[in-house]
Amino acid sequence: METRFIVDPGGFRDLADALTLRYDPYVGDDALRRLGELLTERLPGRLDVDRGHTVPGAIGERHYWDAVGRLWHELVAHTFDELVPTPGARHAGWPAGPFERQTRRRAVPRHFRDRGELLRLLRGAVDTMFGGAAADASKPAWCEKTPFNLLCMDFLWELVPEATIVHIKRHPVAVVASHVDQPWAPSTVEGALAWLTPIYDRWLAWKVTAGLGARRYVEVSAEDLAADWPARRKALFESVGVEDYETPSAFRTRELDHRDGQFDPATRAMVERALATAIPGMGYA
Repeated sequence: METRFIVDPGGFRDLADALTLRYDPYVGDDALRRLGELLTERLPGRLDVDRGHTVPGAIGERHYWDAVGRLWHELVAHTFDELVPTPGARHAGWPAGPFERQTRRRAVPRHFRDRGELLRLLRGAVDTMFGGAAADASKPAWCEKTPFNLLCMDFLWELVPEATIVHIKRHPVAVVASHVDQPWAPSTVEGALAWLTPIYDRWLAWKVTAGLGARRYVEVSAEDLAADWPARRKALFESVGVEDYETPSAFRTRELDHRDGQFDPATRAMVERALATAIPGMGYA
């Protein structure tokens, strides 16, 4: 599932820095406020159209809200109401109107000298949510697949040191073709390239220095998975320590190949030139 509260803006990754190396009361208050909006408004209010559920619904309402409620107790040192001058008082001396807000709720966050202590609390929330969901489904492990986990592996391993990160890649030209059809991405080829090229640049630059060969990291192409899903699935599951089983969904070649003819020859050549570094860097000819 894509839960989006670990590495996305306003999530755990931002909070970890705000309450440690970037700490001051204003930075911390802002980080808590953004996390609160994410966890209590955006995620509960956004229905995944393809899957028919919200994030709390997918995880399990009890597990989700138990973790969220515990976090505030663990992360907040104090709360108070800050007086907010009303416009009338500033300009004409009039008292506040009946619906004008006169105070603003503020939080004084804890400062964690030991970053590890904060990470243990955040890990506890992850375990309550995902571990609870896995247990409810009688599964031995869980998988979180927010797309930009790819660029945040250091933090993910800091949060869950024993995690195995699986990177399923796809030919970059097909990725561009897919993006122009998505409602959340630019709808032109030029826009999709502007979106994707810096991502490939960041990933390939980081990968050179990351020492992934010595870490719990698995990289596999979608094309290889689709070529023989039962056999490749078994190998993939073995690599992450999970017994093989027949999954409800599968990688299928026809579901990948349909992008091959999406661009005319001139457009495809332009895309290949723009991705001249990314294509071989991702392991494609």
